[in-house]
Amino acid sequence: MNPLNSSSSAAPNRSPAPAEAPGADPITITDREATRQARYQQVGQRPGTLNIREGALKPRLFLTSYNDDTCSEGEFTDRYDELLNHLRQHPELKHWIDVRGYGDLALIERLMQDFGLHPLQMEDVLNDYQRAKIEVFDDHRLFMVSRMTDFTALLEVDDDQLSIFTGPNYVLTFQDDYEDCLDTLRVRIRANFSTLRRHPSLYLAYALTDVVLDHYYPTMAAIGDYIEELEEAIFADKRPRRLLNRILRIKKDVVRFRRLVYPERDKIAEILRLPEEIMPETLKIFYRDAYDHAIQALDLAESYRDNISSLTDLYMSDQSNRMNEVMKVLTIISTIFIPLSFVVGLYGMNFQRHDDHGRFLPFNMPELYSPWGYPFVLGIMALVVASQLYYFYRKGWLTNR
Repeated sequence: MNPLNSSSSAAPNRSPAPAEAPGADPITITDREATRQARYQQVGQRPGTLNIREGALKPRLFLTSYNDDTCSEGEFTDRYDELLNHLRQHPELKHWIDVRGYGDLALIERLMQDFGLHPLQMEDVLNDYQRAKIEVFDDHRLFMVSRMTDFTALLEVDDDQLSIFTGPNYVLTFQDDYEDCLDTLRVRIRANFSTLRRHPSLYLAYALTDVVLDHYYPTMAAIGDYIEELEEAIFADKRPRRLLNRILRIKKDVVRFRRLVYPERDKIAEILRLPEEIMPETLKIFYRDAYDHAIQALDLAESYRDNISSLTDLYMSDQSNRMNEVMKVLTIISTIFIPLSFVVGLYGMNFQRHDDHGRFLPFNMPELYSPWGYPFVLGIMALVVASQLYYFYRKGWLTNR
């Protein structure tokens, strides 16, 4: 059934997804509060109720139509009827309808009606934080969700949802931002020699998933470089401020990235189990390659998580060593001053030279009245300090050994 000619919706075969741990994502306080308020507003609502998040961007519509010989692109923002007419007039072409932005409920509802999308699907699209998944419908159409990632200038993992719907001769995608990681795919479609244009439209859905997976590697490479910088900073003479906070933050990002890759791997594994009439064997070959990419990305995430755990232990160990060095210096200084404090404390006692009857007291610190008593005591103190320093040096306590 071509959804462009009918507004009926097929019931989805929805499989329950594991619940996300609340508050696990390292997002900003503003985004966290906005997400919390949005969830509170949806509590108790009828399933399939569409809610546009406050601040959502105005939708921009892009259409790419192609076949083996031709390719045309255009933006149809505020011209949805023209886009729909173009699709109906060119059933011989394969089409990619790219919707960027959710800020127009009326347009979203029209898309849902014209393309035969189920309200529960659109609810997942607009909620915009779904796990990577796949759902199969009675007419063998597919609904897939992927998470696009990027390592931002703020040294955080950022991710956006890419929702993909397949049809007889089209692929419909939704995303909430104008920028994405799919430009390489657009370049491939424009190329005359591209094999993508010779495959059925279902291949485009695979290509979208594959580009998202491939983009995990630059993200992981950026994370790896940052981890190396943190490791070098640990041993630097002058550490950056809040170094431990940076280590813990990148640890959260790696854990978050790992939580994104796991569902992507499971989604592709589920695709490989689909029957032949839904997913042809010729396409499963490509998904097996994508599955390998997901496994590699997951292995990298696991490796980086272990590296960061080691990095935290290394930081604490180095911090302890530095503290030990400080304590060693302070202990040496204290040890040097202990005998000196004894000497000056001893000679700081007040004794009379004569008793109350005027008799001379020879044992009441007679050196106090010697003309060379002060230089003599200073010399004794200097000799004590020199002896201690020599002893500490022979023990290796004054060196970095």
